Amino acid sequence: MKKEVSSYIFLDDGTIPNNLLPVIIYRNVYNTDNNAQWLERCFQTNNWTNNWRDIVLPYDHFHSTTHEVLGVSKGSVSLKIGGQKNGKIFEVSAGDVLILPAGVGHFAVSEHKNYEIVGGYPEGKSWDMMTGTSDERKAAFRNIASLTIPTTDPVFSANGALIDLWK
Repeated sequence: MKKEVSSYIFLDDGTIPNNLLPVIIYRNVYNTDNNAQWLERCFQTNNWTNNWRDIVLPYDHFHSTTHEVLGVSKGSVSLKIGGQKNGKIFEVSAGDVLILPAGVGHFAVSEHKNYEIVGGYPEGKSWDMMTGTSDERKAAFRNIASLTIPTTDPVFSANGALIDLWK
């Protein structure tokens, strides 16, 4: 498996809290006919469970109760990561995997509907849905601060970039 990795840090923009932990993007980590099944098995093997298959919502949101992995199982999509104000648009396609720290805003900005994402959470944690309202901020920061660093990378287990970058 090829490990082409990049990382990005997004800071609090006043609406989306983001995180000091970097977003990690793996490009072209797999090439198989059963992409969704491969991603689910890989994530589950590395204890990133509570898996789902769907698209990414088309509005800015984040999760404060858990980190999240997004694997593109088919097609391609433009995702804005880091929030509407200061985020960055990433073109991702089948074979790419994104690891989002809790609090990092994300949403689909392209009109593509011919893609599928497989998601998961460390230790199968339950996720919440926040959009950055002023009423959410206090609880969001408290939730994010209480989270621990996962013990495994969702793709490369103990050898993944998460282990080095999220120390």
